Amino acid sequence: MKEQRKIPTGKVHRASKFVRTGAKIGQNYVKHFARKVFDDSIDETSLHEDNANDIYNSLSELKGGALKVAQMMSLDQGILPKVYQEKFTQAQYSAPPLSYPLVARSFKKMLGKHPDELYDSFTKNAVNAASIGQVHQAWLNGKKLAVKIQYPGVADSLKSDLKIVKPFAKLLFNISDADIDYYMVEVQGKLLEETDYQLEIERSMDISRACAHLPNIVFPNYYPELSSDRIITMDWMEGLHLNDFISTNPAQEIRNKVGQALWDFYDFQVHVLKKVHADAHPGNYLFHNDGTVGIIDFGCVKVIPEKFYTSYFKIHDREFASDPEKFDRWLYDLSFLNKDDSPGEKKLFKGLFQEMVDLLGQPFHASEFDFGDDQYFMQIYDLGQRISNSKEVRKSNAARGARDGIYINRTYFGLFHILNSLKAKIFTKSNTFALAT
Repeated sequence: MKEQRKIPTGKVHRASKFVRTGAKIGQNYVKHFARKVFDDSIDETSLHEDNANDIYNSLSELKGGALKVAQMMSLDQGILPKVYQEKFTQAQYSAPPLSYPLVARSFKKMLGKHPDELYDSFTKNAVNAASIGQVHQAWLNGKKLAVKIQYPGVADSLKSDLKIVKPFAKLLFNISDADIDYYMVEVQGKLLEETDYQLEIERSMDISRACAHLPNIVFPNYYPELSSDRIITMDWMEGLHLNDFISTNPAQEIRNKVGQALWDFYDFQVHVLKKVHADAHPGNYLFHNDGTVGIIDFGCVKVIPEKFYTSYFKIHDREFASDPEKFDRWLYDLSFLNKDDSPGEKKLFKGLFQEMVDLLGQPFHASEFDFGDDQYFMQIYDLGQRISNSKEVRKSNAARGARDGIYINRTYFGLFHILNSLKAKIFTKSNTFALAT
């Protein structure tokens, strides 16, 4: 893979890159509609492919918050064509890496020494590269290590990048101004946390210790003395990324074992720790043929406020949604409905959220759930399409949903997506509470 020798860090330089990308997207739409004039049967597949490629190529060069947000939003919505999801998935572990001289300068600045002075050996080329940092392999005292280095300028350019990426998000994801502004406040805070590698090390060690008793989940050791605000050193973990693991055609028993391990891991974090690894993306796990799973990234952790937890997880109670008075109160508590809504808006959003709760609550209402049921996920996709294409929804000037729910929703959406890819059958009422004691 071609390496980058520099990253644009100036606001003007980065903004001009976004403008050029916007022009490409505009040209893609012109080409698409020109083709439609001569052939009305042409669908939007080629348009989506062109847009996904142009956006990914541009943001991969810039790195940082813009690429991360594009990846997050393509997955979070669950309503985009798969080409976006497939393309932005690459940003998790196969974005273009930085060249070694840039890496060496980062080490000198952060730890006062070059990599060759700190480790017995250190790969000059990145093993994988994501949106915020890249990973190199190293050896020290007989131990194989993974060393994550943050791209220069990521933290400094984050706020300005998010301002520039907003118009693209609104255009591509059909999100209202109110929703995108509401979304970005929470996203900006979480992304700033992800650039603080000292915080990541603390959370990684804390959650790893708390979850060490859970079966079939493994964690690396971390080395604070070889880490800094922009560098993390941890044990190297072997394993396969999700698609590579699935391509080995594992037995259903192993698929279920892996899926159960992930379900129990998240169940324990949410309901016992009240803080959760909130980036349930396939690139953050390494799968093994014995059914164990390695967890390798705690950069994004959502601490769940008690008040929000008490309200939000009423979704687990099948009875509450059938009680109109309780359900209405729940919708207001979590800002799905607002006191200034018109009668028409109340009717519209109450109906949509009733349907959403009934659908997304199904796994929690059964003792065992088959996440390999593609029909179930098609229903989720269809609902998302209806919401995305609804003119009435887009006309609403109010953001919907508690801000604390943004990362909880994306966590469960990511988890459901992985379990569906695994075709795993899960005991959703598992014994993680008992394991806590």
